[in-house]
Amino acid sequence: MIRVENLSLEYRKGEPVLENVSFQVKAGQFVSLIGQSGSGKTSILRAIAGLQKPSKGKVVVEDLTSRVGFLFQDDALLPWRTVRENVSLGLRIQGEKTDIANKKADDWLEKLSLFEIGDRYPSQLSGGQRKRVAIAQVLALHPKIILMDEPFASLDAIVRTKITQELIEWVEQEGITVLLITHDLEEAISLSDIVHVLSPGPRAYIKASHPVSIPRPRDILETRHDSSFPGLLKTLWNELVGEKQKINVVNFNKQKKVTS
Repeated sequence: MIRVENLSLEYRKGEPVLENVSFQVKAGQFVSLIGQSGSGKTSILRAIAGLQKPSKGKVVVEDLTSRVGFLFQDDALLPWRTVRENVSLGLRIQGEKTDIANKKADDWLEKLSLFEIGDRYPSQLSGGQRKRVAIAQVLALHPKIILMDEPFASLDAIVRTKITQELIEWVEQEGITVLLITHDLEEAISLSDIVHVLSPGPRAYIKASHPVSIPRPRDILETRHDSSFPGLLKTLWNELVGEKQKINVVNFNKQKKVTS
């Protein structure tokens, strides 16, 4: 569904944050990108969404008619609209009549156990409720692709696990293609079919790619007990932390030479 080919991106002219990044996300796959802050993870999502122009390379979305949904850390709920109106907004923008859009919104509110709060406003919701409304807002559009940038980072562990389980169930049932950015290594393993590891920026590149063999459908808590989980978690941790320690040693040696 998504092909990223030799992608290079610059913050400013001559200052590349990414260089020659290539990967693909097949239809129905759940793929995660992990890396240190400043490695250009969000820039990749922006390039896929058409919000940032590559300095080199290209991004190809196979089916140009595909609906693309976005789930980011901050939800996009309009404070002056009710929950139902927020969920139906995208459908109305696409030309659905108000009554039909509201009916479809109610269907998703029911599926996500939100129907009873359909008449509330975002300010009257908990953080977990707001996030589930944002998910309903996206799923109501029946997207073929969802791009997610640390959508659950602000939630506490219990709410985060529950919402993540709800989302993965719908993604698996609907056959949605997902690209996730996360700093949570356990989340990346539990959700993904493949985890790509970015090197530190600037000039970040994909330094490693790891398939996840845990069978589907998945229970988020049970994935931790899969025999492959501990080894993959350790590998991802070492690739991220080990690279950071290596950089610190190099910088220390440079400073030492200067002072001596």
